[in-house]
Amino acid sequence: MIRKQPNINFGAAILFILFCLLFFVLVIRFVYIQATGEVSGVELAAQAEKKHNTSRVLEASRGSILDRNGEVIAEDAVSYKLVAVTDASLSKNLDKKVHVDNPEKTARELAKYIDLEESEIYRILTKEDAKQVEFGNAGKDLSYETKKKIEDLNLPGIQIVEGKKRFYPNGIFASHVIGYLEESDGKETGRLGIEESLNNLLTGTDGSMEYSKDIWGYILPNSKDKIEPAKNGDDVYLTLDKKIQSFLEDTMNKVDDQYNPAKMIAIVANPKTGEILAMSQRPSFDPETRDGITDSWHNEAIETNYEPGSTMKIFTLAAAVEEGVFKPNEEYKSGRYEGIGDHNGGVGWGPISYLEGVQRSSNVAFAKLAKEKIGFDTFREYLTKFGLDQPTGIDLPREANSSIVFNWPIEKITTAFGQGTALTPIQQIQAATAVANDGKMVRPYVIEQIKDPNTGEIIKKGKTEVTGTPISAETAKEVRDILETVITSPKGTGYKKFDIDGYSVAGKTGTAQIPKSGGGYLTGKENYIFSFLGMAPKDDPELIMYVAVQQPELKDTEVGSEPVAEIFTSVMKSSLQYMDIVPTEEKVSDPIEIPNLSGMTAEEAKKVLKDKGLNAIIIGEGKTVEGQLPDKGETYLKGEKVILKTNGNETVPNMKGWSLRDVLKVADLNKLKLESSGSGYVSSQSIKAGSKVKENDTLTVKLKEPE
Repeated sequence: MIRKQPNINFGAAILFILFCLLFFVLVIRFVYIQATGEVSGVELAAQAEKKHNTSRVLEASRGSILDRNGEVIAEDAVSYKLVAVTDASLSKNLDKKVHVDNPEKTARELAKYIDLEESEIYRILTKEDAKQVEFGNAGKDLSYETKKKIEDLNLPGIQIVEGKKRFYPNGIFASHVIGYLEESDGKETGRLGIEESLNNLLTGTDGSMEYSKDIWGYILPNSKDKIEPAKNGDDVYLTLDKKIQSFLEDTMNKVDDQYNPAKMIAIVANPKTGEILAMSQRPSFDPETRDGITDSWHNEAIETNYEPGSTMKIFTLAAAVEEGVFKPNEEYKSGRYEGIGDHNGGVGWGPISYLEGVQRSSNVAFAKLAKEKIGFDTFREYLTKFGLDQPTGIDLPREANSSIVFNWPIEKITTAFGQGTALTPIQQIQAATAVANDGKMVRPYVIEQIKDPNTGEIIKKGKTEVTGTPISAETAKEVRDILETVITSPKGTGYKKFDIDGYSVAGKTGTAQIPKSGGGYLTGKENYIFSFLGMAPKDDPELIMYVAVQQPELKDTEVGSEPVAEIFTSVMKSSLQYMDIVPTEEKVSDPIEIPNLSGMTAEEAKKVLKDKGLNAIIIGEGKTVEGQLPDKGETYLKGEKVILKTNGNETVPNMKGWSLRDVLKVADLNKLKLESSGSGYVSSQSIKAGSKVKENDTLTVKLKEPE
C-alpha cells in the first residue's frame, strides 16, 4: 500500500491540472462570448430573437367581381380540404395518436362523407413511405356541414385544413368575360377576361404578423406584436346584368341542346351608353371546375373576326341614306350584277324596288348601291366612320381587328353585302349603336367601376364615350324604319320570325358563308353562320342585340334563322319586360271593304283599289274585269292583294314571293288544278309568268321559308 501512494498522488495531480486547464478555457470562452455576443460568427441576440419571435402571413382576399346591381359573380370563399397524417413515427411517446392508426376503420367512416370508394380511400391511406396524403378533388372544397361531421368522428390523423378558394356561384355565366384562376408555382393568376386583364388589381397584397413566444410556442403575454395588415384586392363591378345574362344563358342552353351548333355568339348592349348587359357563347366552360375550357379558349365576340354576311348591309344602307342616294321606290333588276348573284341562285325576283331589295336581302341591290349610288371611295370612308376598320377598345383582353378586303372592284362590291371582309361581333355592335342612338356611335364597355373595399374609394369608373357620328339622327330614324320592314313585310327575310308581341323591332338577318381550307366556301344547307343584328323598341331603342349560330343541325323543314330567332326574340322580350319598357300599342289598319269591280276596265279597277291602299293584280289579256277575289263586301287590310280577272285569254302572273293564299285566288279564278310543296312563300312556279292557260291546267308551286 505504501509503495503505491506516490503513483496515486501523481495521477491525481495530472487530473487536477487537466480540470484546471478545462475550467480556464471555459472561463476564457465565457468571457469572450460575454464581451462579443457571438459564437462562431453568429450573433446570439439575433438567434435568441429568432428563437422566440415568429411571424405568419396574413393572406389577402382576392377582389370580388359583381354585376351592375352588386350581385356576386366571382368571390373568394372559405375552403376546406381533407388531409391524413400517415407517418407512425409522429405518434411515438405520445399518449394520443396523431397518425392514422386504423386505416380500415378510417376508410370506412370517410367513405360516408366524400365521393370515393372505401377501397380507394384505404389505398390512399396505406401508401408506402407516405407521411401525409390527400384525397384529390373528392377531398377538396368540402362544405362546412361535411367538415363538422368528419371532425365529429374524432379519427386519429385526420385533419381539415382551412383555406381560400375562388368561387363562381353561377357556374357557366359569362365565362369568357369573367375568366378563371389558374395555380402555378403555388400562386394563383387570372386567365381570360376580367380575371386576367385586372389580375394585379384583383390580387391584393398579403400582410404579416410578428410576435414573441416561449419555448413551448405560446405567445408571451407582454409581447409587442408587429402587424402589417393585408390589403384585399379591389372589387370590380361590371355592366353585366345578372338577370339579362341569365335569360341569355338559359336560352342558349336550350338552343344548344336542340340544334347542336358548332358555335354560338350573343351580345346584348345598351345602345345609348355602350354598356354590355350580357355576353355569352357556346361552347363555354365552368370557371370553377374548368370543365370545357379546352373546347373554347377564346372570347369569340371579341377575339375572332369572320365574314358577317348580310348584317353588314345595315351599314351600307345607312351610308346610302346619309348620302341621299337611297330611293326606296326606285326599281332595279335583281338576279345578277358584276359577277355576283342574289341568294336565290342568282335568279332574283325580276325588277323590284330598292326597298324590296333590302327586305329580300338582295346582294345585287347593295352591290349597285355601293358602286353606282354611293361610290367606292365614299363607301370606304363610311367603313372608317362606322369604326369597322379598327378595334373598338372594349375593356377586355386580346381584342381582334377586322380584315377589310377592299382592293379590287369585286372585293369592294362583296364588302358591301358582307362577304370577303371579316368583322368581329363587337365591332358590329358598336357600329349599330349609331343607327339605334340617333347617329351617335358609342364605345362598348364592361367595367362599370373598380372600388377599393378597404377604403371605399372608387379607383375607376366606366363612362359613355361617343366614338363618332357617322350618320345624322334623321338618317338613323329612316334606316330603323326601313329595317323594321325586314320584320313586318311578307317579303322580308325576318318576317314572322323576329317580331315580338308588343314591341317594334328593326334589324337585319345574315347568312354568311364559311371559307374552307384551300379556297372557296363550304356548301350545304347547314354550313353557314346564321345571324341577326336587331334593336327594340324601333322608335327609341333601349337594347341592341347580335346573335350568330354556326352550322346548326337542321331538320328538312327547318331553316337557319330559326335557332337565331329563338335566342333573339326570347331574350329581347324578357329583357324589355324586365326593364319595364312599356309595350307599344299595335296600330292595326282599319279593314277595307272590297267594292264590286266587275264591268270596270282594268285600269279603272286598279285605280280604285290603289286609292283604298290595296294591291291590284291583273290576270288575263282583256281590258274589262269579269271576276275578282276576294269578292265584293269582304274586308281586307291595307297592302293586301286583290286578284282581278279580265276577259280574253287567261294568264298567270309572276307569283314568286307570294303566299299560298294569294296563289289560290289565281287558281280559283282561272279554274286551275293547284299542286304545292313545302311551306312559306313561292320560290318557283311550273307555269311561266304571262303564259296562257286553260281550265283544268295544273299549276305547281314550290314554297320556301324566307332565308
